[in-house]
Amino acid sequence: MTLISPGKRNTQEDQRGISTMALSVWNYCVPLAIITAACLVNTARCQAVQAENVTVLEGGTAQISCRLQNYDGSIVVIQNPRRQTLFFNGTRALKDDRFQMVLFTQRLVRITLTNVSVSDEGGYFCQLYTDATHHQVATLSVSVPPETPTVEVKQEAVEGGEAELTCVSPRSKPATTLRWMRNGREIPGVVSQQDNGKTFSVSSTIRIPVERKDNGAALNCEAIHPALSGQKRVRHYRLDVYFAPTVRIVSPTGILREGDSLSLTCSITGNPLPRDIAWSKINDTLPERAEISGPTLQISRLSQSHNGTYLCQAQNNYGRAADHYTLLVYENVSVTTMAPTTPPTQPTSTPPTTSLLKPNSRFLDPEDPGAVVETHSAVPYAVIGGVLALLVFTVICVLIVTIWCSVRQKGSYLTHEASGLDEHGEVQEAFLNGNDASQGKKEYLL
Repeated sequence: MTLISPGKRNTQEDQRGISTMALSVWNYCVPLAIITAACLVNTARCQAVQAENVTVLEGGTAQISCRLQNYDGSIVVIQNPRRQTLFFNGTRALKDDRFQMVLFTQRLVRITLTNVSVSDEGGYFCQLYTDATHHQVATLSVSVPPETPTVEVKQEAVEGGEAELTCVSPRSKPATTLRWMRNGREIPGVVSQQDNGKTFSVSSTIRIPVERKDNGAALNCEAIHPALSGQKRVRHYRLDVYFAPTVRIVSPTGILREGDSLSLTCSITGNPLPRDIAWSKINDTLPERAEISGPTLQISRLSQSHNGTYLCQAQNNYGRAADHYTLLVYENVSVTTMAPTTPPTQPTSTPPTTSLLKPNSRFLDPEDPGAVVETHSAVPYAVIGGVLALLVFTVICVLIVTIWCSVRQKGSYLTHEASGLDEHGEVQEAFLNGNDASQGKKEYLL
């Protein structure tokens, strides 16, 4: 027994492999060379068949063609991928009405397959039976374009949280490409792909933070596929962000007086929008005249007993909110003056009265004490204000003139008093000097 080292053993095995390969090539190439040489010598008797590969959309129609060379009437057989004979020299062999023989000539044999599905995919054999059997395989490829993708909400979008959305393309071949877009920008997503045999299902999931302002924001999920010829299948989706409500009472402007009407509207936002709206009065019940219609509270013929704070409240599954309005009803103010009576010579009559009321003031109807009648003032505020201003100005002028005159009179009195004292001194000086009394008196008088 001879021992062979591992290195030598490998060398011998390699040599055996090479010998086997050379023998196979010899067995294949020599007959082919002989056939080729025979075809070159006698071209008229050399026959061949060629097949063309086909790609078609699912549901479409496929044309499977077999091209013949130097056909001499030999038998032509077409088989499906399961090697079932479809046609034998132009005669239907398989009862499947979707297959039709549309052309059979010495150069071309063509069949059609309608309503193609992925189960029809595979190699279709074109066989030519001569002295040696020739066959070619026409590969049928079925492309399945995606339908418009769907959007699944995995996690509800709540204000301050995150929204988790998944875009799904359940069936396509080859696998479709999904892309999330918002305002022209792509949102990266986590892509998942599943092989369903001959088709694929693809999904793309995104998680985005959301706020109240994001409610109603537009998102697009795009499906891109070679079978769409550059077009896209797009699913439009709008974010549905849930948030607590906000409440604001819309109230009238201006002053409210007794007899007026009040209308308050509760403006509410929220998602979902609250359906139940509650009106109440703090520390009291709503007035008997209060009427509630949806978000509106109305009170007719106001009085000071209606004064108080009114509250509007609303809530949904994510919170509650309220707003208040303080009502202050003012009392009507009126001034009554008597008109001058008629002269005695005229027949006496009841003196008329004029009610000086503020604009849009109201008074009670004597026939119906509960009713409030609106009237307008006969004397405008501007006229009354002008008269009062004139009176005040006149009084001020009189005071100024009076004070000025008083000051002038007091100054004149002091001047005369000083002059009298001077004259008295001169008389006393003349008496002491012994002058004539009459002369002194005369001088004094002068």
